[in-house]
Amino acid sequence: MLPPGDTSLFQTQIQTQSERVEIDISSIWHSEKSGLVVLIPDKIVFRIKKVKKDTEGHFMMIKGIMHQEDITLINIRAPNQGALKYVKRLPSELRGETDPNTVIVGDLNTPLSDMDRSSQQKINKEITSLNDTLDQLDIIDIYRAFHPKTAAYTFFSSAHGTFSRIDRILGYRDSLNKYKRVEIIPTIFSSHDALKLEINCKKKVGRTTNT
Repeated sequence: MLPPGDTSLFQTQIQTQSERVEIDISSIWHSEKSGLVVLIPDKIVFRIKKVKKDTEGHFMMIKGIMHQEDITLINIRAPNQGALKYVKRLPSELRGETDPNTVIVGDLNTPLSDMDRSSQQKINKEITSLNDTLDQLDIIDIYRAFHPKTAAYTFFSSAHGTFSRIDRILGYRDSLNKYKRVEIIPTIFSSHDALKLEINCKKKVGRTTNT
């Protein structure tokens, strides 16, 4: 069980024709200690090829092979101060590490559009610049791709009395057809709601491929 605190939960659910498996990706944030967690059930045959993370507990990347396919899971917990700058510089730090089989999840600590917050505050130039960077890299907000007109939130700020969607699941535009559905799941033990992504994997003779 994850310890109580400021915890963000993301669930990547890989579904094949014959089975459904779940990978839980979480960030745990305390005033004394922080960290990122990727929980892979024992029943999943997941061969880890590479793990990369920072010392501050803001970033973790796991590259591996599952169902005979490469997959890269990236977990981000942007800092409270300088979140936009941190997220914007990540693509350059990850150059050469990502591909269409990459799923990026995390608490970006900032909304990316006017629809992502309940207040009337407009997005600023920094957010617009970040969106332009993501667009140039063909990285999309998977939830927004499935729900283009839905105003839904993952976080409530008691200090400001506002709701926002600062927790994300991002992926490459070319891989959008792999994703079956994405949804926000309310939680009672965290100030952040959980996100769940289902990915279709159709098994073929001799190997497994994502479609």
